[in-house]
Amino acid sequence: MKVAVIMGSSSDFETMRDAIETLKFFGIEVEYKIVSAHRTPEFMLEYAKNAINNGIEVIIAGAG
Repeated sequence: MKVAVIMGSSSDFETMRDAIETLKFFGIEVEYKIVSAHRTPEFMLEYAKNAINNGIEVIIAGAG
């Protein structure tokens, strides 16, 4: 299983860090990216559309 943890900006990383570390602790492959729905909506849409093709089964999104 591969999980993507996405956040609105780099300042959200501290909030999302525990989710990333918990997934890694349980041996779950995780990638994390800055995907701003406000600043880069086209990128966000493409990222979500291509998630399954990139092996991502779950997306966890958070923003501050």
